Amino acid sequence: MCFLDHFENLEDPRSTINRRHDLLDIVFLAVSAVLSGAHGWKDIKDFGDVKLGWLRQFRAFEHGIPVDDTIARVISALAPEAMMSCFIDWVNELRAAQGAECIAIDGKTFRRSHDGEKKEALHALNAWSSTHGLVLAQMKSAGKKNEIASAQQLIEMLELKGATVTLDAMHCQRDTAKAIVKKKADYVLNVKKNQLGLYESVADLFEGYEQFGGWPGERTQFEHIDSGHGRVEERHYTCLPVPKDFEGRSKWAGLKTLIRVTRIRHVKDTTSTETLYYIASLDTADPERIARAIRSHWEVENKVHWVLDVTFREDESRIRRDDGAQNIGLVRRMCLNLTRMHPKKDSMAGKLKAAGWNDEFRAELIFGNPA
Repeated sequence: MCFLDHFENLEDPRSTINRRHDLLDIVFLAVSAVLSGAHGWKDIKDFGDVKLGWLRQFRAFEHGIPVDDTIARVISALAPEAMMSCFIDWVNELRAAQGAECIAIDGKTFRRSHDGEKKEALHALNAWSSTHGLVLAQMKSAGKKNEIASAQQLIEMLELKGATVTLDAMHCQRDTAKAIVKKKADYVLNVKKNQLGLYESVADLFEGYEQFGGWPGERTQFEHIDSGHGRVEERHYTCLPVPKDFEGRSKWAGLKTLIRVTRIRHVKDTTSTETLYYIASLDTADPERIARAIRSHWEVENKVHWVLDVTFREDESRIRRDDGAQNIGLVRRMCLNLTRMHPKKDSMAGKLKAAGWNDEFRAELIFGNPA
């Protein structure tokens, strides 16, 4: 099913007397243009003028291509919540086999979407499935300081049964853990000194076992070595079941495992060591799954945020009208998903360039690769 089928019930924000151009025509135009390298409203309009014949193979475009101001006005006026609902419905169809996913939630700022002192830059949370290589959702946050409540709201929206959800230390919150467990999912949460009591309890437990008491029989370990670009990085994972007398155990929903990760990094003649702590609702008996969830969390930076900024030039975008930045941001994430799903062996930039040049390839990205 084409992504557009999931947007058929999207409410048109225009009055009935101002609907010269069909709403789905405009959405299809925007996605096709961004997929072909367009970065702004004028780019989208110019793409439509050049590719009208191709666009009419799939949509009527009865009155041709709207002017760039009309495109901007319509996309910016769409309700972001309704757009997100359509997006999630589409992505859930792509996630045919959902359970056992690793899902990372992390924030990103659209740096040039501000308007001086009148309007702050948009900050949004992205949910990324490293298992499927898909952006699952985008949620606007009222600034980085308000990410916690927004993350919990995003968790409520997503289908998470059987998945492992990872978040950074800001989100190591009891309510966040509770929300994840309520969705029949597991969590792995980074513990830092913003949760000072928890951090000290976990660190003291590991240090105490190591220095004085020896390790309990239930301890499990996993090691991973990664190398490239002149560096070697070792990661040593040690997992312990939460002791019955562990302070605060009952306050964290589903808490089963405490984790210590020792990262040893060798670059030329320099060696550095870092120790990190995590809590998880996963069982201690599966340290490899825990390690995979921790490692995959940082994919959201390389495979989503970096690609959006470098390839889609999101940080450079000056779109800021109404909800325009949020809605065109969702269009970019839709294009990122469409591009990642295509089996062509090429970079993201290479695929977008091919979509701009080749009508057949663009159709494959949108409607699926032919057998």
